[in-house]
Amino acid sequence: MTFDEPAILPSAPEPIPAWLADERLLRDEGVLFGLSDARAEEKTAVIRTFFANQTAGLERQIEHHNEKIGELNLFIGQRENELGELEHRRTTLLARQPADHQLPRTVVGLLLALGMGISNYFLIETALRPAYPVNTPLIATGVFLAGMFGLFNRTSLFHDPDSRPSVRRMIEEVALPVVSAGFVWVMSLQSQSVGMASALGLFVLGLFLFGGKLLLGLLTVLRNDLQANANNRQLSQDQRILVIQYDAQAAELRRDIDTFRTQKWQILPELSRAEADRDRLNTRRDMLIRLFESEFNLARSIRDRLSDTQRRVISGHLPA
Repeated sequence: MTFDEPAILPSAPEPIPAWLADERLLRDEGVLFGLSDARAEEKTAVIRTFFANQTAGLERQIEHHNEKIGELNLFIGQRENELGELEHRRTTLLARQPADHQLPRTVVGLLLALGMGISNYFLIETALRPAYPVNTPLIATGVFLAGMFGLFNRTSLFHDPDSRPSVRRMIEEVALPVVSAGFVWVMSLQSQSVGMASALGLFVLGLFLFGGKLLLGLLTVLRNDLQANANNRQLSQDQRILVIQYDAQAAELRRDIDTFRTQKWQILPELSRAEADRDRLNTRRDMLIRLFESEFNLARSIRDRLSDTQRRVISGHLPA
């Protein structure tokens, strides 16, 4: 990225007066002004004006170079800020860690819960067959679904440690499983002993309370784990893409910075030369003014002690 600079043409040099070009003549001017009633400022103003015209072109060059350098510094600062922001985004994204999840364990647990549920169904069907020989599968299915999936809340109380238990929620959690297990127990008494029926009822109740709630709870956990796994894959993809984009954008920004700095370094020697020329002229101006003022003050200090004839004689010996 480059910028075309308008050419600054130096102004034509003003011819230097003879009395200013020759220090001897300048001394004579100082003496003449000191012997007359003129003020020194009248002559020093002429000297300052002459050198101001001499340095006007240099001042314009210096101002233009300073503006150009300031503009390049602004561009360099902008690119460095963009590079810093890009590095910050890269560091922040690369510092992100994948979310923790137990997806394999959740899938295995869900399969085991499904196996328990299926086994529980056949156990219920076997227990109800003597009492309901007709439509046993339909009745067993109804009892199984009522006991296993009678869950009103999003997750079970047994699998939600952050929730606070209440009587209402406890009733919602255990009412249908207890009723369904009690129904199985009562129907089992018709064909089995009290001990066997009680053992079957308690076992079915346990499967209802924990197997069904575990299955439904694992569905929520599975959803969260799948979301976490998808986020981790997206994070890994974003990190890979970011590294590629960062390398390309950072290289482009550094190229721009190098280009601007090269242009700045090309201007600095020109600026230094212009400032050196201006300072040299200003130093010459100050030296000539001091020379004139010293002769002026010397002549002014002895003027009142000279007669008019002596003044005219001294003035006559000085070149006009």
